[in-house]
Amino acid sequence: MNEKELQSLFVSPAHSIREAMECVDQGSCGIALVVDQERRLLGTITDGDVRRAVLAHIDLELPISVILANKIDTNYPKPVTASPETDRKALIALMHKYFLRQIPILDNDGGVVDLVMLDDLIPTQDLPLQAVIMAGGLGTRLRPLTEDLPKPMLPVGGKPLMELLIEQLRQVGIRRVNVTTHYKPEKISDHFGDGSSFGVELNYVNEDKPLGTGGALGLIDTPTEPILVINGDILTQVDFRAMLAYHQEQRAVMTIAVRQYDIKIPYGVIECEGSRVCALKEKPQMHFLVNAGVYLLEPIVYEFIRNGEHFNMTDLIQWLIDSDHIVASFPIIEYWLDIGQHEDYQQAQEDLKYGRF
Repeated sequence: MNEKELQSLFVSPAHSIREAMECVDQGSCGIALVVDQERRLLGTITDGDVRRAVLAHIDLELPISVILANKIDTNYPKPVTASPETDRKALIALMHKYFLRQIPILDNDGGVVDLVMLDDLIPTQDLPLQAVIMAGGLGTRLRPLTEDLPKPMLPVGGKPLMELLIEQLRQVGIRRVNVTTHYKPEKISDHFGDGSSFGVELNYVNEDKPLGTGGALGLIDTPTEPILVINGDILTQVDFRAMLAYHQEQRAVMTIAVRQYDIKIPYGVIECEGSRVCALKEKPQMHFLVNAGVYLLEPIVYEFIRNGEHFNMTDLIQWLIDSDHIVASFPIIEYWLDIGQHEDYQQAQEDLKYGRF
């Protein structure tokens, strides 16, 4: 990594978490390096650290030092580093041992002299995933736009929404894509064919009757590798590689992408114990994590899928939780838009036009 690229990853403990998040995103390395004035490494802020801060509802305007302090009580209170003399084999072993995508290289004084990326040590490989795009919805709320087109085929910036999604999957090395269809399936298959013109291999699975977001998975052969399931009406820049790494780190059987959703109550909220008022909160803001329509599933999940039966993804999630399986949440901090209504569709057009997507 050249010096200019390296310095772009430097932040100080006084920087805000939001500024670190922007550094992680803009640097495209999944990490920000917290250094002092002598560029000695004080800590790291990774993509996963930022997402965990979102899950914990930590104020993103707080300084980075808050995240560093929280790391003290974890299994890895200090960043994994290496010296300039560490060879390639040893670096790869360290990354695999600690589920890392990058390792800072330090000199004898603890100063950062380089950052080694796993992608630099091992040629970028296709993700060991196949994808499922849920494209069977009726798109009722988007009529009359969907009278002749299924929702995933609505044009955004001159291309069908689903084509934008397939391009993203191809770019991260996901080549096998299953498409579940129900409403006007020929509109999808006529455009994409077998997928070869779009750099992927497409397999269509048609629902004769709607089976729900979970039931449609039962029409697909049991996979031998994790599968990425994504609703076909979503426009997003979520980092699928980061999601897979997070999923593996959590040792989850299912990981659900979530989005923070805030509601500001426009009144003073009274808290009572019986008839007695014990607190008053003036126009509080409530924070929720909502389902973002993107999932990673391990093959074992198919043991809970009832072939040919209608059920929703929420049912499947609850079955896994009730069976004591690990279901993890992955906060989306990137662009995300669920195109469910006319105003959402208009927003998608504007976002693409003005470079926000």
